[in-house]
Amino acid sequence: MLENNQNRKAYLVGGGIGSLAAAAFMIRDAGMQGKNITIYEAKPLLGGSLDAAPIAEGGYSLRGGRMLTTDNYECMWDLYKTIPSLNDTDMSVYDEVVAFNKRVKAHSQARLIDRNRSIVDVSTMGFTMRDRAELLILSEASEEKLGTSIITDWLSPGFFTNNFWYMWQTTFAFQAWHSAVEFKRYLHRFMKEFSRIETLAGVKRTVYNQYDALVRPLVRWLEDRDVQFVNNCTVTDFDLEAGSEIVVKGITMQQSGTKKTVTVGKDDIVFFQNGSMTDASSLGSMTAAPEHLTKAESGGWTLWEKLAEGRPELGNPAVFNSSIPESYWASFTVTLKDTAFFDQMEKLSGNTAGTGGLVTFKDSNWLMSVVLYHQPHFIDQPDDVQVLWGYALHPDRIGDFVAKPMSDCSGAEILRELAGHLNFDFDETFSNANCIPCRMPYITSMFMPRAHSDRPLPVPKNSKNLALVSQFVEIADDVVFTVEYSVRAAQMGVYELLGVDRKVPPVTQHDKSVKVKIDAVIKAFK
Repeated sequence: MLENNQNRKAYLVGGGIGSLAAAAFMIRDAGMQGKNITIYEAKPLLGGSLDAAPIAEGGYSLRGGRMLTTDNYECMWDLYKTIPSLNDTDMSVYDEVVAFNKRVKAHSQARLIDRNRSIVDVSTMGFTMRDRAELLILSEASEEKLGTSIITDWLSPGFFTNNFWYMWQTTFAFQAWHSAVEFKRYLHRFMKEFSRIETLAGVKRTVYNQYDALVRPLVRWLEDRDVQFVNNCTVTDFDLEAGSEIVVKGITMQQSGTKKTVTVGKDDIVFFQNGSMTDASSLGSMTAAPEHLTKAESGGWTLWEKLAEGRPELGNPAVFNSSIPESYWASFTVTLKDTAFFDQMEKLSGNTAGTGGLVTFKDSNWLMSVVLYHQPHFIDQPDDVQVLWGYALHPDRIGDFVAKPMSDCSGAEILRELAGHLNFDFDETFSNANCIPCRMPYITSMFMPRAHSDRPLPVPKNSKNLALVSQFVEIADDVVFTVEYSVRAAQMGVYELLGVDRKVPPVTQHDKSVKVKIDAVIKAFK
């Protein structure tokens, strides 16, 4: 079948990491020609949720980054072992990440800080026997039994005050009302991290932010192979053939105010990024809070909603995008032109920038965390500039030092709250700071309680030429909110639709390792 792929055309809707990975697999493994692959993106920038860029007001902004490990993420590293680094084309992105993490080792010494500005002893998980029993019952329950239940259906109120929950919750951005199924999947997928969650030693960082380190090298590789990119173009509809089979025969889009239609040939394929966790995001400034946008203003969910209407095999987007209070949090990026904050944080935490990972203020009303990256965090970042990132899981609550919800705060007000938790002098510490807040109403929408049928398969049932690539498809045993999930969906879709005779790398089952299990039990009883 691969010989037939030479002349096939592929149309990919959405320019996130899933579509970029799919295009690479089409070329690398399925024998397609890059000139026959077109990616349509509504924004001016590729990369989807893996964005990071200088901003017009001065400084930098990134909505956030995904947690990486090299012990997992089989499909992602399968791809990036063949994508050259931007810094050194003789080195793959994977090799670059491994070398960087050997040089800059992560070992957090201040994972949690309490209301007294004291570093919490996290050598113990803080479990009671009841906590251990309930966590074991949840982790061993079948997904059928867990159904659409939420985490609090299985764990008692006291559980949510132990060290483990504060660390696990903020590492992965879980809320107590999120899906018990997703929580269970995380417990199994990252069981190896359970025994070292307090140091974050298993978390791997890229040399720069994930846009510069992952998106840009992949885009360059695709450009070198003549893949076509069409930015500022919104796909509004798919023309499907009548009948029970799913066959896309046309794509309708808007570009620069002009409606266009592309005919999809009988041998061509279409990939669609259904849903976006960063849809309706908005940025604020030092003097203004971000706008409160919804899907009504952005339209990022519209096409999936239209496509899924009357077609249960294409999922149920309403499950994920109907409750902003349960799916949103806020982040902030701080650009500093002196070293005052980094110097004080190094003295407090014992970690130099890039070695500590998240520092969480466990008693903060906002549940705020910050991370000091290895510098520079952006390619071409000036030598006298430092960048840090933070986020809060409860931005709808009144602050401890600023009497308003974080979602209504300017960048300056967020920095006042941060200085308060650290007992740092605001004027001395942030006199040369630019803090850009970001509101993300759907950022953890993929964690919402769901039935198995609410997420479509990467290649939906009865689909002949349409694949779905996103955080909202169903992949057994893997976990959403990761780069791996999008790349795995892309690889599965390409291999199935284009007849690639190569296995998709299986999920590494660390949870079946006797050593990993023993380490987890020992950690649970410390």
